Amino acid sequence: MTIPNNLLNIINNTEDIKNFKELNWKGSFEEYLAHVQRDPKIARCAYQRLYDMILSFGTETYVEYKKKITKYKFFEDPFDHGVDAVFGIDLFLMKLVNVFKAASMRYGSEKRVILLHGPVGSSKSTIARLFKKGLEHYARSPEGALFSFRWRKIEKNNPELDRIFGNIDLINDPIHGEPLYLLPKKAREHLLSEINSKLSEQDRIMLDGDLSPISRFIYNELFNHYEGDWTAILKHVEVYRVILSEKDRIGVGTFQPKDEKNQDSTELTGDINYRKIAEYGSESDPRAFNFDGEFNIANRGLIEFVEMLKLDVAFLYDLLGASQEHKIKPKKFAQTDIDEVIIGHTNEPEYRKLQNNEYMEALRDRTIKIDIPYITRVSQECKIYEKDFTNKKIKGKHIAPHTVEVAAMWAVLTRLEEPKKANLTLLQKLKLYDGKTLPGFTEDNVKELRKEAAQEGMEGISPRYIQDKISNILVGTDSKSVNPFMLLNELDSGLKHHSLIASDETRKRFSELISLVKEEYEDIVKNEVQRAITADEDAIFRLCANYIDNLKAYTQKEKVRNKFTGQDEEPDERLMRAIEEKIDIPESRKDDFRREIMNYIGALAIDNKKFDYRTNERLHKALELKLFEDQKDSIKLSSLVTSSVDDATQEKIDIVKARLIKNYGYNDESATDVLNFVASIFARGDIKQRDEKK
Repeated sequence: MTIPNNLLNIINNTEDIKNFKELNWKGSFEEYLAHVQRDPKIARCAYQRLYDMILSFGTETYVEYKKKITKYKFFEDPFDHGVDAVFGIDLFLMKLVNVFKAASMRYGSEKRVILLHGPVGSSKSTIARLFKKGLEHYARSPEGALFSFRWRKIEKNNPELDRIFGNIDLINDPIHGEPLYLLPKKAREHLLSEINSKLSEQDRIMLDGDLSPISRFIYNELFNHYEGDWTAILKHVEVYRVILSEKDRIGVGTFQPKDEKNQDSTELTGDINYRKIAEYGSESDPRAFNFDGEFNIANRGLIEFVEMLKLDVAFLYDLLGASQEHKIKPKKFAQTDIDEVIIGHTNEPEYRKLQNNEYMEALRDRTIKIDIPYITRVSQECKIYEKDFTNKKIKGKHIAPHTVEVAAMWAVLTRLEEPKKANLTLLQKLKLYDGKTLPGFTEDNVKELRKEAAQEGMEGISPRYIQDKISNILVGTDSKSVNPFMLLNELDSGLKHHSLIASDETRKRFSELISLVKEEYEDIVKNEVQRAITADEDAIFRLCANYIDNLKAYTQKEKVRNKFTGQDEEPDERLMRAIEEKIDIPESRKDDFRREIMNYIGALAIDNKKFDYRTNERLHKALELKLFEDQKDSIKLSSLVTSSVDDATQEKIDIVKARLIKNYGYNDESATDVLNFVASIFARGDIKQRDEKK
């Protein structure tokens, strides 16, 4: 078969082919030593490498509730187009990265097990998977290069070398050890002292370990063979570049619980190769041992413990030495040095068991717990579902606007604690958390709300439940459009069979929250249709500017310059009240509301920020309602629920529908549905008003 030239060109231009020589570099120990002196970072420890890898993708900083937060772009998953991106928990990720930073500087956390703790579906395993992907990617870059060594026989038919090497001509160090461990201890200390004198504290190279049992055996045997001639030993050493790979079991390991009867600690530390005992004569000969346990193969990189606290106690004991002393104890051998990041994850019930188990005090003392909660910001929660469920990705079905949003809103509500402030509802709290402003609440108030509900996000509905239900309605409905009511009804019906809801009381509460979200959705679409009818941002902006001018004059007891006549006039009380009444501001509270708006504008001015009516939800709503009232008589929307719609009205309705499609993401079916729904709301309002007049 002949490969087409265009396909050959594509293959030859891939990064793997272009970088083949660089990624497969091999050379002598002397060449490696020269390389280290030019670029000491190639001899970094595992924590330094992991921290530098995270930083290599860049950072952003922002201020939230007066706290400076660093956002690490690494967690956006730059490897797989955001498939494993983590959203909405930047503060917790920053705490995690700070632990890695401290570990890289040898401040103590390098001697700990990093335990990601949180509810199911909170992205703990996703974060661990990101670290593994990141290390694999980084090891293939020039900045992340690392090296190990192998032993070569170099002479054939040499009885002594045949005894040492057996029938193998090339023996890799089984744990991909650092080549500098081949230096005698005093020489190594002298070299590192010279290198570190030119480096910052962050970048210092520290090598506290030693050779693996196999390399130590070969080294000692060759040392005796060459009667202490160290340079002769080095002729048997070939240094090569290591490419970390979980699939190839090089530098990245994963260990997960199995059936208790089948668990064996040798899976972590390696086991005797009984077929080689006859060849080498002893179980304690390192050449008759397979150093292929997860701790061994993860050396120089990272080992992940899946659902760590579900492991048998015997495995947890192995973690004590591995974390504190960076040593493991293979069967029949002395302790073996390792250099790797140990990261595990667990759920709340398993963590409580650890806390209550007095026999596991040593493990608790060697563990740094990092909480990974659910997201508590609706806009960030939406991003989870938008990775999989968008109109670009879903073919044959249209997902109506706000479908994902209402699901995210409900999910976040289940995770929030009821506010202790009597004048604050749970829905208002949700909006404050998502960056909206409410009268009487400042950033300090929101910060206080966060502080008094420290466990928020550790319980509630998992994103997986939402994803499953979205999938259900996508495949289970004949309609070409999927709308929020379909999804909310699916979410509600699924609560009866949800395996993680422990009580009927919780189930009832979650169902009530769905009703709350439905009410909020009604307001959202009603406002959206109102905006589609008015469809004039400039008009709202002019109305707002007019209101603020009059408000400023009123609060400062000044007059307003009429732009048309040039005359100074009293503030337009009629205009201000017409707007304020739309959001039920009583006459007795109008002065409080007006001062509140002016104080907000003044606070923004101090921070050199401009006032934008869209950031004040109540004022934005009032302005839209006022503009809608001024224009609604030109279109009788409530006529949609009757069978008679005249041509002129239908033409105006079609214009509104076109705006919904163009500006808000609806298709023809979902736009018709939402117009009919909102029309029914207005019709109910008209009937209610007539009844009240009677």
